Amino acid sequence: MGEEDQAAAPAAQETINGLDTEEQKTTQASESSTRHYKWWIQMIVYTIFVLTGQNLGTILGRIYFNNGGKSEWMATLVQVVGFPVLIPLQYLIATNSPKLENPNCNNNNFILNNSPKFKFPLNLASIYIALGIFLAADCMLYSIGLQYLPVTTYTLICASQLGFNALFSYFLNNQKFTPYIVNSLVLLTLSSVLLVFQSDPGDSNKSSKAKYVIGFVCTVAASAGYALMLSVTQVAFQRIIKKDSINAVIEMSIWQCFVASIVIVVGLFASGDWRRMSAEMAGYKSGRVSYAMNLFWTAVSWQAFTVGCTGLIFKVSSLFSNVISILGLPVAPVLAVVFLHDKMTGLKAMSMALALWGFVSYMYQHYVDDREIKKKESN
Repeated sequence: MGEEDQAAAPAAQETINGLDTEEQKTTQASESSTRHYKWWIQMIVYTIFVLTGQNLGTILGRIYFNNGGKSEWMATLVQVVGFPVLIPLQYLIATNSPKLENPNCNNNNFILNNSPKFKFPLNLASIYIALGIFLAADCMLYSIGLQYLPVTTYTLICASQLGFNALFSYFLNNQKFTPYIVNSLVLLTLSSVLLVFQSDPGDSNKSSKAKYVIGFVCTVAASAGYALMLSVTQVAFQRIIKKDSINAVIEMSIWQCFVASIVIVVGLFASGDWRRMSAEMAGYKSGRVSYAMNLFWTAVSWQAFTVGCTGLIFKVSSLFSNVISILGLPVAPVLAVVFLHDKMTGLKAMSMALALWGFVSYMYQHYVDDREIKKKESN
């Protein structure tokens, strides 16, 4: 080889290396863009699950009581017993579950890979059992509140869970609060608080003063408990579960509902409520078939909500999951207008507008965070 060839060889190699580097950068950018779009698509799907499941479950639960249903245990059981519908889905995705990468994880400290590892599955079983028992108690409190309160009042009180969750997220999840997030929390809370100023709510349920107080206290306690459970679930994903897959979301939903179902079934038999089920079905205003269909679709609705809620905790944070839940609260009174013949008022319409404004404010913060991450990646 001549001297000219020897001199040209390193230059050619540098050119080839440069081309390889450019190709790698292009491939990495393409993969990053694909992961980004998948993340947003998955988040939208989970959001639809939360909004649809929550509102259908609430309306169907109100219809159950309005048509002659009286069992608080049964109303509680249908909120968790639908988990078998998720088992085929779990097996379907178990062998080929895509990674769930969160582009905003640097902002909400949701970093799974840096969490400490646990050697024994006892930790995982413990968190499932604890969350399941907690879920059973919380669902019972919600059932009592829904039985004794009008839908509008019930949704108003449920809005308090956002404030509780913000507090728990700050201490347990290191949640950062930006002006857009604070604005969103205020607007979403006002969207539900606004409903209390109606002089004639025109709701479908009227209770005695004593039952109203019981429903009020139970719903507030349930909201605080649910907010705490969301924050604890996020901690569990960070430190114990540590599985980067959609299957982890399904698994969490199945096991906590399985444990909750056992607890509630024990309560159902211990209370003697099971003896009254036949008479309740026979006396249901819409008939036996309607009774069975109400319980079935209520169970399916709440499972959709559970999967969506757990997925949003996994993808973003417990606070964001709660924001989506609060966004859906003003929808329930509007659905009650259609299905339960409640009155539609200007305050209800304004409440929905504020809820949408608050949601847009929160999503804009995610847009800002996402844009900053893209700038860092390009640099």
